[in-house]
Amino acid sequence: MSAPEPAFGADALITADALPAEPTAARRRSTSPWRQPLAIVGVVVVAAWVVIAIFAPLIAPSDPLAQDFVQLKGPSAQHWLGTDELGRDVLSRVVYGARVSLPLAVLLVFGAMLVGSVVGALAGFFGGWVDAVGMRLADIVFAFPGIILAMAVAAALGPQLRNAVLAVVVVSWPAYARLVRGLVLSARNSQYVISSRLLGASPLRALLVDIRPNVLGPVLVMAALDVGNAVLLLSGLSFLGLGAQPPLAEWGAMVAAGAQNFDKWWIGLFPGLAILTVVLAFNFIGDSLRDALDPRTAKALRD
Repeated sequence: MSAPEPAFGADALITADALPAEPTAARRRSTSPWRQPLAIVGVVVVAAWVVIAIFAPLIAPSDPLAQDFVQLKGPSAQHWLGTDELGRDVLSRVVYGARVSLPLAVLLVFGAMLVGSVVGALAGFFGGWVDAVGMRLADIVFAFPGIILAMAVAAALGPQLRNAVLAVVVVSWPAYARLVRGLVLSARNSQYVISSRLLGASPLRALLVDIRPNVLGPVLVMAALDVGNAVLLLSGLSFLGLGAQPPLAEWGAMVAAGAQNFDKWWIGLFPGLAILTVVLAFNFIGDSLRDALDPRTAKALRD
C-alpha cells in the first residue's frame, strides 16, 4: 500500500489557509496589557506624582508652612489653588503632600506584604499548629472592620503619622497571609516540590526556590492594588486626627481642614483630587499587572 501523495496547488492553499495563524510579534506587542489605555494612564499618573514628590522644592511656588498670604483666598493667578485658613498656599501643600502620602503608602504595603507572606508561607507549608496559630491571628484581625481597627490601634499608640502607618500594617497583613497560604497549599504537593524534597532540599529552599515563583505574581498584583487602599486609609486616619499632625502638609489633614471651612471649596477639593488620582492610577496598574501575569488573560488579549 503506497503512502499518500503530498498535496499541491489549490488543495495545499486551502490546507494552509485553514491552519490558525500564529500571532506575530507586532500583534503581541500591540495587545500587551501594558499598552491598554487604562494601564498607560495609570503609569503616567503615578510617574507624574513621583516626579512631583522628588522635585517638590523646585515645583512648589512657596514654602508649604509659610503663613505669608491672605487667608482663605480663592484660586487666582497668584495662587493657582488658593490659600487656606492660615494663609498658606494650597498648591505648595498639595505638592509637598505627595512626599508624605506616596512613600508611606508604599512602605506600609511592603511591610504588610512581608509580614503576611511570611506567616502565610509558614502556615501553608508546615500546617499543623503553625497553620492554626497563624490563621487564627488573621481571623481575629478580619473580625473587625479595617478602618475601625486601624483607628483603635492608632488611638492606642497615639496620634502620630508613624503610629498610623503601624496601624494600617496591622490591618493589612492578614489578607496577604490568606492569599499566600492558599497558593502554598496548592503548590506544596506538586511533583516538582516533592522531587526537590526527595533530592535533599530543605523546607526553606523549597519555599524560596520552588514555590516562591508561583506565589510572587498574585502577591505583587495584590500589593499594587493595596497601595491605593493604603493612601485612602492613611488619609482617613489623618482626616480623623489620628495620623499627620499640624503643620505637616498631608492630603487627609488638608481635606479635614476643608471640611471645617466647607464654604471655601478649594481647601479640600484639590487634596481630595490628588488622593483620587493616585488611588485610581494604582488600581489601573494593579489590573494591568494582573493581566500581564495571568497567562489565560494574556492569551485572551492576544486572541
